[in-house]
Amino acid sequence: MKVIGVTGGSGAGKTTVLDLLRGHGAFSIDCDRLYDGLLASSDALRRDLERECGAAFLPDGSLDRAALRERVFSDPDALRRLNGVVFYHVGVAVREELKAAKKDGFRLAAIDAVNLIESGLGELCDTTVAVLAPIEKRIERITARDGISRAEAVRRIDAQQSDGTFAAHCKITLQNDGDPAQLREAAETALAEYLKEE
Repeated sequence: MKVIGVTGGSGAGKTTVLDLLRGHGAFSIDCDRLYDGLLASSDALRRDLERECGAAFLPDGSLDRAALRERVFSDPDALRRLNGVVFYHVGVAVREELKAAKKDGFRLAAIDAVNLIESGLGELCDTTVAVLAPIEKRIERITARDGISRAEAVRRIDAQQSDGTFAAHCKITLQNDGDPAQLREAAETALAEYLKEE
């Protein structure tokens, strides 16, 4: 089974590429959704978050995302500790999902992760794809999708790797200038070339 890692900053268009790969029969792993599922189901993850990050949950048991963001955006050490917990637990879950997908006969799998490289998940991939987009386009998508302010969207982008870093660590780079059809076409071409080489 071949594994393709898809990464890039928030709002860059990774979902478009992941949808295309699904259309080609790929088993897909969305690490954001996987993390959300673990928050609801994994007592070990919740304990580790509390241990490393302090009070992390609201009275109803849900993650206090706003407080956690405030804490880690202003404290690099807190961000490092948070990432250590998340990367470990998500990494274990991704490996389990890939193992199950291979057992089920999938010939292609895709991992969608903004932290694909720094989390170590890129090492599980046969190739990696960086999806890049202009900052203003990303801000538009993030504010519309997540219902947050422009300032919050900018803070989120600033906390992530730069486009140059994504491109430098990936084998394939796709530029998304706002036309979904153009992005899909570029992704189709890149996928066809990769599979032909394989």
